[in-house]
Amino acid sequence: MTGPDQVRRSRPEAPLTEQQQEASEDAVMTRIGQAVILLHAGDREEARNRLREIWSEIGEDGASLHRCTLAHYMADAQDDPADELAWDLRALGAADGLGEAVRDFYPSLHLSLAADYVKLERPEAARVHLARARAATLALPDDRYGTGVRDAIARLERRLEQEAGPGPRPFPEQSP
Repeated sequence: MTGPDQVRRSRPEAPLTEQQQEASEDAVMTRIGQAVILLHAGDREEARNRLREIWSEIGEDGASLHRCTLAHYMADAQDDPADELAWDLRALGAADGLGEAVRDFYPSLHLSLAADYVKLERPEAARVHLARARAATLALPDDRYGTGVRDAIARLERRLEQEAGPGPRPFPEQSP
């Protein structure tokens, strides 16, 4: 006996319903989440491979939320700081396409960029993104996540202050 579910499945040309579209999008986020679990477990190479495969499927024109999330974690899976920076820049670009819905992403995204610039020994660029991260913290909730991001910003600010040294010397005409 053929039920209605089997009839729907047999017609692939039928347009996706809103519920089917949401399930499909959830599947992408689920796959990204699975790759992130591998990343956090220390299997950076397999995480990179899976994230790269998903990226090839969704591409530059995929849903902004998927691109932002994937690029953010792909950056964390990189061994080369320049590659990490490139992926973090992609994440920020994708977030810009999401509008106000992701205001609480910006502190973390700018913090990641600041950390990238520190690794690349570009402290001025790092300071610019730290300032942007700090300014965006107003959007963070007062929960564990928000506190963690604020604390990470403060740690990187302290690190940059310690590494800065005495700062630039004044020009001769500015000397007393």
